[in-house]
Amino acid sequence: MKIAVAGKGGAGKTTFSATASRLLARSGRDVIAIDADTNPNLHAALGVSNEAIRQVPFPPTTLVSRSFDGPALNEPIADVLDRHTLVAPDGVRLLRMGMPEHADEGCLCSAHAVVSALLGDLDAMPSTITLLDMEASPEHLSRGTAREANALVLIAEPYFRSLEAVKLQARLAAETAIGRVVVVANKCRSDSDFAGITEFCDNYELDLIARIPWGDEVLDADAAATPLLDFAPASPVVMAVQNVCDILAPNSLIGQAS
Repeated sequence: MKIAVAGKGGAGKTTFSATASRLLARSGRDVIAIDADTNPNLHAALGVSNEAIRQVPFPPTTLVSRSFDGPALNEPIADVLDRHTLVAPDGVRLLRMGMPEHADEGCLCSAHAVVSALLGDLDAMPSTITLLDMEASPEHLSRGTAREANALVLIAEPYFRSLEAVKLQARLAAETAIGRVVVVANKCRSDSDFAGITEFCDNYELDLIARIPWGDEVLDADAAATPLLDFAPASPVVMAVQNVCDILAPNSLIGQAS
């Protein structure tokens, strides 16, 4: 199963992706976390140091061949994962898309193609769960980077601009082959916050599946440079993320496939 995570900047995509990745890995699943942000920081949310992640090279654009069916890897997916992933806490395998090294070097179209090709070839590993932490932009959808995902999770805060971003990305996703598009309400301080997101989703026929409450522990964990799952493992936020995992990957038991 391949799950892409999107939403407005600051909505909580990376915290959600990192926490969900480790929770799913703890359930016995083989988990790959892809940092598809050109300003990558998923490693920190997972508990991987800057020094460690620098030792793992970005997948080169030469890995990709193009055809009428879209980009594909020209090397076995297992070999690519062996060379370009780092094992994070709880056994999550982390891979980063790429980032600009210099100013004025142009777009990162080829890096997007690498991610698209990886997602396509991961069909050969059906028992693996892949989480794709996308950047705060609809570019992954306009470029088709996430078109091979089975589900798109849109993280929504109870604010107008966040909800408008969710609406746009849901509309773009509906034009792709992504199998399921869902909304997760995040940072809800009150029932009225959740009610506002619920009304918005009802108005635009969006599938709202879960609520994650506001948690000061998320900010405290970030200030301590510690993953939320290590800082406050029994927090309501972690429990809510676990609920989302159970909804999206209900067969999260050792030896069971998606």
